[in-house]
Parts: sequence; structure tokens; C-alpha cells
Amino acid sequence: MSGHADHARVPGQIRVLRVIARLNVGGPARHVALLNAGMDTDRRFRSWLVTGTENPSEGTLLDYAQARGVEPVVIPEIRGQASLTPRDLMALTKLTALTRRLRPHIVHTHTAKAGFLGRLAARAAGVPVVLHTYHGHVLSGYYSQAKTRALQLMERGLAHLSDQLIAVSDRVRDDLVQFGVAPAERFRVVPLGLDLAPLFDVSAQRGVLRRELGVSLDAPLVGIVGRLFPIKNHALFLDAAARLLAEQPDARFVIVGDGALRDELEARAEHPDLAGRVYFTGWRHDLATVYADLDVLAVSSRNEGTPVSAIEAMAAGCAVVATRVGGLPDLIADGRTGTLVPADDPAALSSAIGQTLRDPLGTRTICAAARADVEHRFMATRLVDDMKALYLHLLAAKGVAWGEDT
Repeated sequence: MSGHADHARVPGQIRVLRVIARLNVGGPARHVALLNAGMDTDRRFRSWLVTGTENPSEGTLLDYAQARGVEPVVIPEIRGQASLTPRDLMALTKLTALTRRLRPHIVHTHTAKAGFLGRLAARAAGVPVVLHTYHGHVLSGYYSQAKTRALQLMERGLAHLSDQLIAVSDRVRDDLVQFGVAPAERFRVVPLGLDLAPLFDVSAQRGVLRRELGVSLDAPLVGIVGRLFPIKNHALFLDAAARLLAEQPDARFVIVGDGALRDELEARAEHPDLAGRVYFTGWRHDLATVYADLDVLAVSSRNEGTPVSAIEAMAAGCAVVATRVGGLPDLIADGRTGTLVPADDPAALSSAIGQTLRDPLGTRTICAAARADVEHRFMATRLVDDMKALYLHLLAAKGVAWGEDT
């Protein structure tokens, strides 16, 4: 176990232990890092962030957390996998011991495996208030029918160990209610909070990515950002790209991210209908540079919570075309702040991207509306304020005297 878990408790502070399975590249890791950092600027709170280790090829946002003053406590045995092994028993033992030592008033878990281990540890240690945030879910589209059913039953049981269930969007909440995790009144919707300020003006970065890739300034450039993982459905993106190239042969495509499917996707991109017109960059931290040069960001997923890539692109003034799945209809008002298309439909995705490229005036209007919308809804400051108010409400409801060194 590593990290600063032994910092002295300060009498009168509300102690919060936040647990996430891993700090892999994506929205949940950014969310918890910003939440920890923002919460600790208020002297009423003292937060710890506990994390496990990333899976191969996922990339890490440890440096992102550390740059914001968050030094996570690492329990290596915590792994973000939907299976139970002896390793999980060791993780649970260590997490329970840590929880008993720190005596938090609140344990707040994020992601499925952390929600399983963290909620069990919290209840074993007698923590007064226990919350879990669903950034999405793995209850459809990920696993076999039998495994999915087992996960549904597990989440239903864990809901009984939780004082508050949180969903990052209305659609995620509605999915979880439909799958029988808990009734709607058990949930509160608290949208993601992100550090969007650096994306509101990306003009200084324009041209950098195109020069790096060797793409001309006037060529249409369409991108996708995220893990190369089946649920993200990059195959749909590439099929749509091939269709678009038949109409716009000067278009180019960039795939930002990495993962288990990279070799397979690179092989597809070498087919004659795409060869030489698709670029793979791997993980990048200079996403402002990416969004500055994209004409369109595509989201081709079969399921999503609230994709950070779409929010960041909208903040940067980049048009977004996305599949109508998960939390995306909560994020994008179709035709006003972006474009939504049916899932698994390459013709629809290609057509929508093409229309976006052909209508620069209409696209500028949509992009301006999208930027204003995400600035209002998804800033980290709003997230921190929302969560402080929720924590104080739950502590009061439990009659927890946090002003004492309890």
C-alpha cells in the first residue's frame, strides 16, 4: 500500500474516504481527482483517495491527480475487473483495515469494483455515511447474460448498503432503475465536473496536430477519443469513415487512445478503403491540441455514461456526432448542441458527419450553443459545491456530530 494514508486527522474536519478501482484515462478518474482537490480547499473537509492499479494498455491519470495536489493511496490488489478472485479478498482486507484506521465519516465509492469492495469495507468498519456514484454501468452490452444477471443481483444487494446512490445523468439513473438496482427515489443525479477552462480558447493550438500528422489545414479531420475497447465500437467509426471517404476523399481520421483492440483496428485501417487516411496517436494528455484541429468528434459507443471526450470537445468548440445511447441524450440536445444517430448504423453516422462538415454556418451555431451549455453544467466548481451540500445533508440526516473528533 502506498500514498499518504497516515496524515494526521484534524479535529472538527469531515473525513471523506473516496475509492475508485483505478485511475485509468477517462471521466471517472478526472472526476474523483478534481473532487478530492476541490473538497480539500474547504477546511471543513479532509479527503483521501484510494485506488487500485490500471489494466494493461489503459493509460493512467496518476499524474493528472498529482498535479492537482492529490496523492492517492494505492492498494495494488484492487483491479477493475468484473470477477471475484482471492486477490479481491486481500484488497477487501487491506481496505477495511485502512478504513478502520482513518475512521472516515463518509466513504464515497466510484466504479463497480470499488463500489463492491468499498461499500463492504465501509459497513464492516462502521462508517456512518456510504455513497456510490455510477458513472455508467456494465449491466448491458459487456458480458454474457448469466454474468450480467449476477452483476445486477450484486448491485441490488450493494444498494442496501448505501445511504445514497448517485448517477451522473438522468439516463444512467433510469437504466439502473430499469435493471432493478434500486427505485428512482434512492438515486440523486449529480453530473460530472471537469476542468474545462483550458478548453474554452484553443486557438493557440490550432494547426499543431495537423502538422504532426501531415494533414493539410483545409482537409476535413474527424476524430474519436477513448479506450480501444469493444463497448466503444471503433469498428463502427472506421466503417463510417470508409463510407464518408467515398464522398469526401480528402477527409482524414484520427483515433486517440489505446487498448486491447489496437492491433485489430490498425489492421482494418490498412484495408484499401481506408489505407493511409487513418492515424493512431495512442494516449495523449494534450487534448486541447487534439480538439483544436478536429472538425468533428465522433462517439460511436454501444453504451456510455457521460463521455468526457464529448464534453471536452463541446467546450473547445468542436462539433460532436454521437450514437443515441446511455447518457448521451442527456448531454446532447440533438440538432441544438450536437447530433445524435442510432447505434450500430454506419450509414447514419457517416451521413451525420458529412452533413456537419458541409454546413459550416449551422455547425458554428451548434458549437456555440454546446460550449455555453457545458460551461453551465459540467464545471468542477459546480461538482464540488453539489457534493459538499449532499455530504452535509446526509451527515445531518444520520445525526453525525462531525464537529467533534468522532
